[in-house]
Amino acid sequence: MQTNEQLNMVILDDYHDFFNKMEIDKSLPSFITLTIFNQHISNEQELIKKLYDYQIIVGIRERTAFTKTVLDGLPNLKLLITTGARNASFDLDAATKNNIIVSGTQGAGEGPVDLTWGLIISLMRGIHTEDRLARQGQWGTIVGPALTGKTLGLLGLGHIGQLVAQVGIAFGMNVIAWSENLTAQVAKQHGAKYVNKETLFTDSDVLSVQLKLSDRTRGIIGEKELSLMKSSSYIVNTSRGPIIDEKALINALNTMKIAGAAIDTFDIEPLPNDHPLFSTPNTIITPHIGYVTKEAYEMYTEGIIENVLAFLNHNPKRVLNPTALKNYFS
Repeated sequence: MQTNEQLNMVILDDYHDFFNKMEIDKSLPSFITLTIFNQHISNEQELIKKLYDYQIIVGIRERTAFTKTVLDGLPNLKLLITTGARNASFDLDAATKNNIIVSGTQGAGEGPVDLTWGLIISLMRGIHTEDRLARQGQWGTIVGPALTGKTLGLLGLGHIGQLVAQVGIAFGMNVIAWSENLTAQVAKQHGAKYVNKETLFTDSDVLSVQLKLSDRTRGIIGEKELSLMKSSSYIVNTSRGPIIDEKALINALNTMKIAGAAIDTFDIEPLPNDHPLFSTPNTIITPHIGYVTKEAYEMYTEGIIENVLAFLNHNPKRVLNPTALKNYFS
């Protein structure tokens, strides 16, 4: 690719209209025409039609999936960028077969910790509800449980789970954890007690999901697991929606088998307006904002620009499908 030929570049799903600064500060070469889509495109054929003429495409995390069907339909695409270091919704094999370089960016990855605790506290103390009712003239309606002395259960104790555990300990909570690969020694190192899977669900006053989505973790919380939880317990998911069986969760909330849930990630995003989760009792819905912080987005911006310039200079950075480099350099 000649670096002086006119190129079309698009950034998808910029719900917050954050990346328009690239157009303002002229960070990209003048021969690149940048377009920003603020609205999500869910239909694959419509997506292909909209993106057909673009050589460079940027996806914001997993908001838009680049499946084999989509990638096969984009013969002009040369560089596909994802914000963040990985993207489970990008078909890297299909990208490689279509001679498309896929690059990731750096990012500030601790945002989900802040959101997790904001959701836990609001859910248990009813902050979101009290705010709404106070504006309607109802002054003081909820007597919520304190965090001190309660049991925080962590489904997963990786980097984010460890940070969530630290905050729970600071609040005086008893922290327990389980995942398939977790050991008692590792749990102890991070101030948590290792328990078996059943105990995690039966003993948790608050269960926080901190697992990565994989074939092994998809649907790991189902009807059986939810039935083990106390009627006074809460569940928070800032990880990935499909880890919890959505229908089972909706049923547990509607029948008050659990006290409430705060959910940031979903099977389908954006969540349709008529989705039943919007009408379940004591449920907080946030639009997958765990990673959406000013610091993370600024790092994404830097990474996108770096990736484009490196690609144009025949030295692609942070390549997620290195096999594609063979054709790129041939």
